[in-house]
Amino acid sequence: MPSSSGPLIRFYLGEATDHCQRTIDDIWALPPFWLEHTHDYIQWLFPIPEAGRFNGFAPLLDERERAWFADSNELRERHRRSLDVMLEFFGLTHNSDEIVPLPNLNMREHIWLKRGGHNHLRITRIIRSLNLCHQGELARAFQQAVIEIGTRHGVVSEHSIHYWRTATQDSGN
Repeated sequence: MPSSSGPLIRFYLGEATDHCQRTIDDIWALPPFWLEHTHDYIQWLFPIPEAGRFNGFAPLLDERERAWFADSNELRERHRRSLDVMLEFFGLTHNSDEIVPLPNLNMREHIWLKRGGHNHLRITRIIRSLNLCHQGELARAFQQAVIEIGTRHGVVSEHSIHYWRTATQDSGN
């Protein structure tokens, strides 16, 4: 592991807060309404190399942070915990090695099933982050699930599906 950690790694390990003084545990405990209507936490939970337009304060994922994720089971486990929070928000869950819809999945409460919207951008970010943070298998499982479930239970646009399909083309693992 690299010798010193930056703000992203300290946040992920529960040793520091984000730009709004929230810990990762605080974010994990937030209700779905808050997760839907707040836009500055997803960049901390699912970092990628590019800055998002909603949160210039979030650190970017660079090679040093990627090395930390590669070397730390704890970081990868905490990253999976972030995914679990978002899966529940999206009306999904893990079932062994696949991601499946919860019984209450519906378009009214899970608006990612509708055409377009900021949740489609979040999904792309999550797939890319998982892939770049050395969780390629999980990235592909999530990718496959949102494509299949989004087209079967929703009206997800082909444009969004294209982004989801290409989100694992980054050199992850």
